[in-house]
Amino acid sequence: MVLFSRLLAGLLLLAAPAALAQPTLPRPTEAEQAQSVTAFQQELNAEYRNPAESPLSEKERATFSGLPFFPTNYTVCVVARFEADSLGTPFPMQTSTARRPLYRKYGVVHFMLENKPQQLTVYQSMDLQRDPKYRDYLFVPFTDRTNGHGSYGGGRYIDLRRGQIVAGQLILDFNRTYNPYCAYSPRYSCPVPPTENRLPVPIAAGVMSDH
Repeated sequence: MVLFSRLLAGLLLLAAPAALAQPTLPRPTEAEQAQSVTAFQQELNAEYRNPAESPLSEKERATFSGLPFFPTNYTVCVVARFEADSLGTPFPMQTSTARRPLYRKYGVVHFMLENKPQQLTVYQSMDLQRDPKYRDYLFVPFTDRTNGHGSYGGGRYIDLRRGQIVAGQLILDFNRTYNPYCAYSPRYSCPVPPTENRLPVPIAAGVMSDH
C-alpha cells in the first residue's frame, strides 16, 4: 500500500470475451468487499498520520483528518484473468523526476468494465527484487477518465502480491487505488503510468484528489 508507494518514491493483448465471462475465482460478496475496503482506508489513513511513513508535512499532519475517498463501488471489484510475461526484460520507467528505476513487465490482467474488455500491465520493481521482504510485490500504475476530474491528474496506483494470483486469476479491486506521493509533495520521485495503462473508462473508486 503506501509503504510500497514510499519504497517506489524513494528510490496489447485483448482478452477473449468468453474467457472473461466465466471466471472461476470466487468474487467476494458485497459485504465482504465493503469490509475489506473499510480496512484498507483505515490502514491508509493511519499511515498518513504516521510521521515515519507519511508524505505529508508536519503542519499538514497536524490537521489531517483522513483522505478523501470515492464511495465504495462494488462494480469495480472484478475477477481478472492474469497472463504472465516471462520474457519481459527490465526497462527504465519514467518518473516525475529524472530518476529512471528499472522495472520489468510481469504480466497483463484482463477484465470487464462497463461491459467492455479492459486490460492493464502489471510491473515488478527490480529494486524491490533485491529485498526478500518485498520480492513478491507487484505494481499497477494507471490512468482513467477521472484523472483531473475527481482523482489525481497524474494517475493512481494499485499494489498486488504474487500470492493473490490463483490459477491464473485474481481479484482486482479499484477501491484500493491510492495516489502517488507526488500528489502531496514535490520531494518525491514517482513512477508515471505508462501509455499502455491508460484506461478509456472512468474509475470512480479509491482515493480522490483533495486539490
